[in-house]
Amino acid sequence: MAELKLFSPLMVVLYVFTAAHLCSAGRSRSSSMEKVESPDGDIIDYVHISHQHAFDHPLLKNHTIKTRPNYYPNWVKDYNIKSNASKVEPLTSSSSEAITQLWHSNGKCPKGTIPVIKTKKEDVLRADSVKSYGKRSFLVAQPGSIDPELTDVRNHHEYAIAITEGLYYGAKATFNLWNPMVQENNEFSLGQLWISRGSNSNLNTIEAGWHSDDYQRTGCYNLICPGFIQTNNEIVIGGNISPTSQIDGSQYEITILIWKDGREGDWWMQLGDEKVIGYWPASLFSDLSDSAPQIQWGGEVINLGVNRHHTTTQMGSGHFPVEGFGKASYIRNIETVDEFNTLSSPKDLNTYTPQQSCYDIVKGINENWGSHFFYGGPGQNQNCP
Repeated sequence: MAELKLFSPLMVVLYVFTAAHLCSAGRSRSSSMEKVESPDGDIIDYVHISHQHAFDHPLLKNHTIKTRPNYYPNWVKDYNIKSNASKVEPLTSSSSEAITQLWHSNGKCPKGTIPVIKTKKEDVLRADSVKSYGKRSFLVAQPGSIDPELTDVRNHHEYAIAITEGLYYGAKATFNLWNPMVQENNEFSLGQLWISRGSNSNLNTIEAGWHSDDYQRTGCYNLICPGFIQTNNEIVIGGNISPTSQIDGSQYEITILIWKDGREGDWWMQLGDEKVIGYWPASLFSDLSDSAPQIQWGGEVINLGVNRHHTTTQMGSGHFPVEGFGKASYIRNIETVDEFNTLSSPKDLNTYTPQQSCYDIVKGINENWGSHFFYGGPGQNQNCP
């Protein structure tokens, strides 16, 4: 959920991504009612909620906007998580309350509108083409299905992820926020969760998290492509968020919950304990119209292998997971939503990282963090040439 722009101050961006019947944009309906300039240079348009790009999608032509989900997942006592734990570690506190988006200092979105980042000429020029602006390639790691090394090298995607398989109707986790260095224009680094079903042309995937640098292929990291319907007027999807964690300093994090409304079939997203951001309508999906057999959490980078060397693009903090809290990036309190609409820690959490000398992952479980893992790495180093 975080973006790092190479030609501006380094910042982290919140994003959502959908790949399901994507991305058939017609004539745009969005119209700005007002705007504000963010201190980071972004222009935020206030767009009427019914005029957002989501409704350019042909499947949403006659869609009626829903303002809230029918119900929320039930939290039950998870014996892997201490109920009164207020801090992640005694070394230093972590904070999600202090997280903000910079545009908040200069304005507030009026009722009945949502904030949308205004596309600037220089943003489009940085993309491979006008057509590809704001889009990204989607690839869900599928360990065991094919040779992972051949797949990841061919597509330049590298992972350090945890995976659970079963019958799921949502997922939740708390993500440590960092501002990783990205080497090349068309590379990126992210931390996110994947909810997916299907493969190849029938792949349905919902993704949300933070990333650095631009996603510029197929699918969307913001609201440029139609599909995700935003209902919250406080959060800009694709907008910078701050502050980010510091080595041996304060640690910052965001919590993301995505779950399926059993009555309507829509997939809703919430940030933190109470900010419902919006939803992916049920009509967008084929395979994910039911449940998801697999959920993934973790880091992903693009390695273009410039000059036949591994990229120095960092994953997470750029430190290996064995270095622990305060240095390595983490994802904690990992939970899934079951068929009874209940949140609990996954029973089995497997890890997948094809190049441990470049990026690695170490999982754990305790009463403060529940199911969790540290992940990441520096990329190119003496053991990862």
